[in-house]
Amino acid sequence: MKKIFIFAFSALFAATLFGSSEGIEKKGFLTTKWCAENDMFKDCRLETAVCGFEGCFKTWEFGDPIKEELVLYVHDDGKYYKITLDNLHRSELDEAINRNEVTIEGSYDEKSNTIHAREFKAPPPPKKSFFKGCL
Repeated sequence: MKKIFIFAFSALFAATLFGSSEGIEKKGFLTTKWCAENDMFKDCRLETAVCGFEGCFKTWEFGDPIKEELVLYVHDDGKYYKITLDNLHRSELDEAINRNEVTIEGSYDEKSNTIHAREFKAPPPPKKSFFKGCL
């Protein structure tokens, strides 16, 4: 009886320890929700990172609240995950926005399809081509 109790208790402890707050690492294209929904990745305008959708700069005034929704579009899954910044400042992600091969590490909330980001890794910027200025 004692062994069954210990086994059940350890199984319960393991289930809570390795439950839904498990760490996750996803690699994909970091962009805004509007751009991902409209399949505009490389052509996505940076104004969507401030006010939420294309053309919003016409009505958005300086000092208005920022309506940014960052997502990570994962090519292997064919869907996007919402990103919340737990230990990261938004300014740190400036080098990674609208870039492919961005890795986000954090915990995953399946109910809201959200990755609570703790770390990120951005690929290095592309090298300048020799012929870029010649043509």
